[in-house]
Amino acid sequence: MTSPWSGNQPRVCVAHAHYDLKGELERRPNPPPCVQVQTLAELEKVAADAEILVVSMLWKDRILDWTPRLKLVQSVSAGVDHYGHDLFRERGVHLCSAQGVNAKAVSDHALGLLLTLSRRLYEARDDQAKSYWRPTSSDPATRLQELSGKTALVVGYGGIGARVARLCRAFDMNVLVMRRTVCADPSPGIRMIGRDDLLAALPEVDVVILTCPLTPETFGLMGAQAFAALRPGAVLINVARGKVVDEAAMIEALQTGRLAAAALDTFVEEPLPVSSPLWSMENVVITPHAAGETQFYERNVVDILLHNIHALEQGSGLKNQIV
Repeated sequence: MTSPWSGNQPRVCVAHAHYDLKGELERRPNPPPCVQVQTLAELEKVAADAEILVVSMLWKDRILDWTPRLKLVQSVSAGVDHYGHDLFRERGVHLCSAQGVNAKAVSDHALGLLLTLSRRLYEARDDQAKSYWRPTSSDPATRLQELSGKTALVVGYGGIGARVARLCRAFDMNVLVMRRTVCADPSPGIRMIGRDDLLAALPEVDVVILTCPLTPETFGLMGAQAFAALRPGAVLINVARGKVVDEAAMIEALQTGRLAAAALDTFVEEPLPVSSPLWSMENVVITPHAAGETQFYERNVVDILLHNIHALEQGSGLKNQIV
């Protein structure tokens, strides 16, 4: 088969069903030759000559068998737990994440979900569909809530978590942040705790916001013990990974009222099966793993990609290197 590439620059292959990364790359000065495909079958046909592969959702470890010239996989996603890291090391192929490309989008989304729960905007949308004008509640306990004075626990303090914490502070919330390594408190009004402090901290928080990566330490972090420790009336927001939450334990906590509400962008199985009880729960807001979606995604990924192509050529440090 004739190679789809020409020229002497590194041969880039983009494999993604939604993002036009080739178009963004070709808007840059002197771009490397690039082929873009949307399916795994299309990728298999062109992969043999690829030196740089830009991919995320379509990734399968067997792609490494199709790409003998491969030097770098640039993930389109910040999460890289679906790549076989040991296989990359064995083959001498670099793996870099897209960490940071959507930090603003994800943190915006997290705050949007928080406001959706506190102001019960999901309820208003449902009422609108029914042409129902909901009266003001005579019971202060059931009225729409203010964020000021409430306490948020942000689990994960990378780029996303740090911005979520700052946004919460802008709403005059008290903020705890949890990270693997505890250091000096990061800024006024924000207190840092470690993993071992989680269960002790949960009774004092009104909202848990998950922004952490999926690791062996965070797998199932929000489980039955954690939900039992929550303050009554607390809510959960997950813009991290579905498996950070024990989904069965969360559903039970929602059904019993131990957890007042949840706003979820990620799930153990995606797309969320139609059989999941989460779809029909009135105290659950669902978004389809959309927190990272932004009109600037291609621009931000290509910035990292071009940096890493140049770094490969110069023998300098790669950005967001995993392997």
